[in-house]
Amino acid sequence: MQQTALNLIAIGVFAITLSSLLGPMFNISPAIPAIATFGIMGLFTLDTLTFQGKAGTIFLDLLAGKNPQHRDRILRHEAGHFLVAYLLEIPITGYTLSAWETFRQGISGLGGVTFDTQKLQQDFPSPWEMQVILDRFCTVWMAGIAAETIVYGSAEGGAEDRQKIRYTLTQLGIPVSNQEQKERASALQARTLLEENSHAYQALVTAMEQRASVEDCYQVIGQHLVSS
Repeated sequence: MQQTALNLIAIGVFAITLSSLLGPMFNISPAIPAIATFGIMGLFTLDTLTFQGKAGTIFLDLLAGKNPQHRDRILRHEAGHFLVAYLLEIPITGYTLSAWETFRQGISGLGGVTFDTQKLQQDFPSPWEMQVILDRFCTVWMAGIAAETIVYGSAEGGAEDRQKIRYTLTQLGIPVSNQEQKERASALQARTLLEENSHAYQALVTAMEQRASVEDCYQVIGQHLVSS
C-alpha cells in the first residue's frame, strides 16, 4: 500500500510539472495546474482531518487491488495471522481483506484479522502470564510478514503489525534494542509454525479467498491439522 501511494504521488507531481512546462505550448493557463494542485492538497487535508485518511486508503486499496499479486499477498498475509492465532489459542473475531471491506464493517484501522485482546488488557496479570500472552501476540503480529516471506521471499505489508509490537513493548518499558530482537524472534517462531502446518495454511488461504466465516475457517484448519 505504501508503495502504491508513493507511485501515485510521484505520478501526480510529474503530471503537474509536465503540464506547467507544456502549458504555454498548448495555450493552457498556468492557473489550471495550480488549481489542480491546491484541489488535491485540499482533498487530502480534508480526508486526513475529517476521516483519518480512510478515503485515501480506500482509494489506494481499490487501485492496488486490481493487481492479482497484490490481492494474493494480502490474502496470504492475513491467512498467516489467522493460522498462527488459531495455533496459539488467541480468539479470532473476524477478518477483512481490503480497506473497503474494513470500512463497510465499521472496523477502525486498516482491518485484517481481528482478535480478542481482552487477555492482553487485563489489569493485574502475573508477570509470567503477561510474558506468555505477550509472546503469543507478538508471534501472531509477525505472522503476516512471515507468511509473505515464505511465499514471495520478502514482505511488502506489515508496517502496522510492527507498529503494534513496538507500541506495546514501549508501553511496557522495553528498550528499542530489545524490541528489534523480539521482532526477529517472533517472526522466526511464526515462520516455524506456518511451515510445520503448511497443509492447514494452504487450505485456510482457499477458505479465506472464498470469504468463509471464522467458524468455517476454524473447521478447515482443524481438519487439515488432523490429516497433516
